[in-house]
Amino acid sequence: MRKIATALTGLLMIGAASTAQAQTYPDRPIRLIVSIAAGSVTDVIMRKAGAELQQSLGQPLVIENRGGAAGILGAQTCAQATPDGYTLCVIYHSTMSYNPLLFDKLPYAPEDLMPVTRLFFLTEGLFVSSEVGINSVAELKAYAQAKPDALNYATLGDGSFPDLFMRWLNNQWGTKIVGVPYKGGGPAAQALAGNQVQVTRFGVGNFMGMIDAGKVKALAVSADKRSALLPNVPTFKEAGLGGYPGQGWWGLAAPKGTAAAIVDKVNAAFVAVFKDPAFNEFLDKQSVVSATTTPAGFAAFLQEDRKAAEVLIKLANSKREEYKPQ
Repeated sequence: MRKIATALTGLLMIGAASTAQAQTYPDRPIRLIVSIAAGSVTDVIMRKAGAELQQSLGQPLVIENRGGAAGILGAQTCAQATPDGYTLCVIYHSTMSYNPLLFDKLPYAPEDLMPVTRLFFLTEGLFVSSEVGINSVAELKAYAQAKPDALNYATLGDGSFPDLFMRWLNNQWGTKIVGVPYKGGGPAAQALAGNQVQVTRFGVGNFMGMIDAGKVKALAVSADKRSALLPNVPTFKEAGLGGYPGQGWWGLAAPKGTAAAIVDKVNAAFVAVFKDPAFNEFLDKQSVVSATTTPAGFAAFLQEDRKAAEVLIKLANSKREEYKPQ
C-alpha cells in the first residue's frame, strides 16, 4: 500500500508540475520546424499562421525549414528535440504514414512525435511544363508511352507522395517517367517552369504564378469538384485518374514527452487561427482546406491514413528500402 501511495503521489506531483508549466507557457520564442523548403505553399501558410499566433501566444514562432528526404530530416530534428513545448513540427503524410512503410533504419519513429492537430488538406494538381506542348492527361499518357525516356518528374524524394504518384502512373501506363528530388513545391515549380523537369504533382498554390505567366499548364486537380482557382481544369476523376487513393495533408506535432497540458494549449491556439474566417479566405487562395482536430482526433486519423498508405504503396508496386542519409 505504501508503494502504491508513493506512486500516486509522484503522479500527482508530475501532473501539478505539468499544469504549472502550461500556465506560464510560452515565455520565450518557439521553434517551428517546417519539413519543406522555404517558399512552398506550406511554408507560406505557416509563416502567415505564425504571425497570427504570436498575438495569441505572446511569443514569436521562429520558422526553421528542414526540407528534403520526404520529410525525414524535419521529423528527425523534431524527434531529437527537447520535449518542452519550445519545438513544434509541421508534418505531413510522408512523415507519419508512408516513410515507416517504405524505409528501414529511419532516424525516427512515428511514435517519437506527439500528434497536436491536423491542419489542412491540400488540393493538388498534375502539372506539365508548357514547353512540352501537352494539354491533357490523355496527351501526357500518349507522350510518355511514345517517348519513354523523355520525361522527368519532380518529387520530394524516394517514397514521397509525389514520388508514389509517379510510380503509380508508371505502373498503370507502362511508362518510365524518371523522378528528380526537390526540397519543396516552390523549387519544384521553378524547375517545371524552366523545363528542367516536365511533369509533377504538388499543391496547386505552388503553381498559380507560373500558370498565369504561361510557363506551366495544369492538367487535373485532386478534388471532388473543380478548383475555384482553376475552373477549366478537370478533376482527377474527370481526367481518368480516379483510381488513385490517398490525399495530401499537413499537421502539427511535438516531440514525444511534451506535457499534455502544453499540447492542449498549442492545439487550442492553432485551431483558433485555422478556424478564423479571415484566415480561411487566405487558405482558399492557397488552394488548401482547413481541417483541424483535437490531439486524439489527429491520432485516430493517422491510424486510418496509414491503412490508406498501405493500399497506395501496393498499387504503386513500391518496394521497401533501407534509408540512406544524403
